[in-house]
Amino acid sequence: MQAKPNGDLILASAHSSELKEFGWKAPCGNMPAAYLTGLLAGRRAKANGVTEAILDIGLHARGPGSRIFAVAKGAVDAGLNVPHDDSTFPSKERIQGEHIESYSKKLTSDVETYKRAFSGYLGQKLKPEDLASHFKQVEEKVKAA
Repeated sequence: MQAKPNGDLILASAHSSELKEFGWKAPCGNMPAAYLTGLLAGRRAKANGVTEAILDIGLHARGPGSRIFAVAKGAVDAGLNVPHDDSTFPSKERIQGEHIESYSKKLTSDVETYKRAFSGYLGQKLKPEDLASHFKQVEEKVKAA
């Protein structure tokens, strides 16, 4: 975004719902989707000649490892220079959804709870136990676009 007298000019953007164009089957409000959205926005910004950005999180929670910092990590990994502290980024395992996989495996013995907790995944024919590999496939498609 560039500040202009008549209003801000958006130079690049991305929305998590756009991940479906890259084959994303998981819900769009989780940690892996946040990272992929940041990666997509960062790649678009780079394609438009943007080399640096400032993370303005407004009133979002500032807790280390939160989704907003997953977005920032995606933008940094896309090649944008974003001032940051690496300790605020979620771990690679959380970015790839391994925590979701682990939780889903714990619930497999309780079929009803499993189905209720992961209906968004199952409705898209994605087993939550396969999220990390699905993440990597979509990540490669975003990088190739």
